[in-house]
Amino acid sequence: MTESHAKYLIVGASHAGREALAAIRMHDPEGRLVMLSGEKHLPYSPTILPYVVSGRSLPERTALAGAEWFAENRAELVLDARVTGVDPAARAVRLADGRRWTYDRLLLATGAEPVLPPVEGLERVRHHVLRTLDDALALRRHAATARRAVVLGAGLVGLHAAETLAEAGLDVAVVEMRPHVLAEYFDPRASALIRETFERHGIRMLMGRRLERAAGTEPCRLGLDDGTELEADLLLVAAGVRPATAMLAGGPIATDRGILVDPRMRTNAEGVWAAGDVAQADGFLSGRPRVNGTLPEAVEQGRIAGMDMAGDADLVPYGGGLPLNTYGFFGRHAVAVGAAATPEGEGVEVHTDEAGGYCRIVLKDNRLIGLAAIDRLVDGGILWRLIQRRTDLAPVRDRFLSHPLETARALMSQGWR
Repeated sequence: MTESHAKYLIVGASHAGREALAAIRMHDPEGRLVMLSGEKHLPYSPTILPYVVSGRSLPERTALAGAEWFAENRAELVLDARVTGVDPAARAVRLADGRRWTYDRLLLATGAEPVLPPVEGLERVRHHVLRTLDDALALRRHAATARRAVVLGAGLVGLHAAETLAEAGLDVAVVEMRPHVLAEYFDPRASALIRETFERHGIRMLMGRRLERAAGTEPCRLGLDDGTELEADLLLVAAGVRPATAMLAGGPIATDRGILVDPRMRTNAEGVWAAGDVAQADGFLSGRPRVNGTLPEAVEQGRIAGMDMAGDADLVPYGGGLPLNTYGFFGRHAVAVGAAATPEGEGVEVHTDEAGGYCRIVLKDNRLIGLAAIDRLVDGGILWRLIQRRTDLAPVRDRFLSHPLETARALMSQGWR
């Protein structure tokens, strides 16, 4: 069995891992640093995958970092290195091919993996998921010969894919068991505006329906819980993801929905950190542990983990997960930050404005806790900071409600220097 050692070992090569690597090198320029990736491709962002399916992004141009970046940062990237086990007591990880890496400090940034819902016959029907570059390439090849597509799930991945497939000329239907699209981010009115845009572009939106059974080859036959029967040449399952924690099964590292971490991204195991879509950290608004699988959170968590691993005294502990999503669809633009879908009541005030677009502002005690906007110019990053800083908006309340972008920017320039 081949064994190697690294001072810093990072498992996972997307945003959290890359940010951790950069943070480590800012404080420790020399310690041996190795990044293990389970894929054969250079590191890339999962957010680029719909554009690979559409052909707008070429596979060879998706890399977040190339060989020269790793060389400049004195880091080693090991591809096709899938970790199947972690032994914190021995400070070692085991790879699928039998290799073994030992470490002084380990970061688990393994991301998330697709979830297949319990549908009768689904495992026997040809279907696609969209989480890796190889997934995107396979979906693109199949779409070139298909006429009818069904997308299971109306989250960000499902809607991106449905738009791409429709623009490629396919007849597309979206099946979603919840009554609203993007329900975890947007309120029902904003969700309805997004759904209506998809319907105007010829996509059939079957909301509040559940896929019960699947059978056949091409076309496959799909039966919904209300008796609706669909046929599809292409089936994409985009019903959600879960943190990729299989390599921890039976081990001592504490998990719930994801790997449980503290505000420094430390796990319960000495010398082990976790960050990104695999980590479960406290939420900013709720204070309860949650998985917050967004790109900004992956970057923030990775930076904190890397600083702590390297012993950087300037580290500011994680303040809690706060969702921030931006979404472009059919030439329109949507933003959701914080508790944008929170209903009125229990001390929460909601202000909605549809002039020149749609904007929903959620306040509690004159402090912003969420905002959703469609075709309105807002700065999600500044709004995210307003929520984090619990900025009292009482002195500028009316101006903020009518002009959130300008008011937020003024607050930033006045008080955040």
